[in-house]
Amino acid sequence: MKTTWGVLGCGGIARRRTIPEGITKARNAELRAVADTDAEAVRAVAEAFDAEACFDEAELLRTDAAVIYIATPVCLHVAQAVRAAEAGKHVFCEKPLALDVAGAQDVVDACHANGVKLGVGLMMRFHAQHQAALDIVRSGRLGAPVFARAQLSCWYPPIPGAWRQDPATGGGGTLMDLGAHCLDLLEMFFGHIARVSCSIANLVQAYPSEDTAVVLVEFEKGARGVVDVLFNVPDASSRNRLELYGSRGCVLAEGTIGQGESGDMTAYLEEAARGYEAQQTREAGRTISITPEPVNMYRAEVEAFSQAVLDDAAPPVDGEAGLRIQSVLAACYASARTGKTVAIS
Repeated sequence: MKTTWGVLGCGGIARRRTIPEGITKARNAELRAVADTDAEAVRAVAEAFDAEACFDEAELLRTDAAVIYIATPVCLHVAQAVRAAEAGKHVFCEKPLALDVAGAQDVVDACHANGVKLGVGLMMRFHAQHQAALDIVRSGRLGAPVFARAQLSCWYPPIPGAWRQDPATGGGGTLMDLGAHCLDLLEMFFGHIARVSCSIANLVQAYPSEDTAVVLVEFEKGARGVVDVLFNVPDASSRNRLELYGSRGCVLAEGTIGQGESGDMTAYLEEAARGYEAQQTREAGRTISITPEPVNMYRAEVEAFSQAVLDDAAPPVDGEAGLRIQSVLAACYASARTGKTVAIS
């Protein structure tokens, strides 16, 4: 049995990744219709993926698609998600859910009120190596969590009409776009963040949204962390690192944070706590390569949400997850404005 999907927004991530790698490859999903305000894009995507072409949102909502995937600029998410929910459609929305927490809450409330499911596109949770690292943390093999880092960067120069480069349409820049994934991943590994201290800037790119953001985080359980996200580093120089440290070892990765399914990840794990070693010798050759079978994250997130619809179960990355990361992002921007540490409300 399969769920039927309609796509609202035929550009960007939908056309490049979610449709070809996710919806059309999922075992339990079927692409039924696509819609966009750009008629040429609608025709091209509909033809490429054998879907019904819809030239406005209302037409898409009249189709028999059970799930509406929203892949439009952030400023449009709330109204589109609410209308989809009111039409009785399940909603799968790209992150962030909204420009602010109030908007994200409106989406959550609308889906709840109309008895439909809400999923959020935080696909990096599904990366096979991230799941393997999560198993290490949850099993206690890392020991007491003490520090984490998530880094993601790319080269994103000024582009006319690019909605991510204007806070009015994207809600923010590199923090809102890339930081959402990094903060969400760190919470997946180490639990809820309690407080943040954030600095943002425009160091290279001349557009209204920030091209640089660094966040210091304090987790509820006491560990500390750093998120650094940049729109001003050449793609070939972007290492996209993940680092998890605990009292019994570490997990280190390069290239797992991003849109691809590959990357290099190793772990160094002590079998038991050692006594103090004054020489502080760094022994080589004791790392473990973490190489699970790769998983396409877009297919995985589509299959997970589709199965939740079919089973009438809670989606693994639901509206509460989207609302949670929206709250963390809001605290980060508040900290950047005030220069103070801000608690997550």
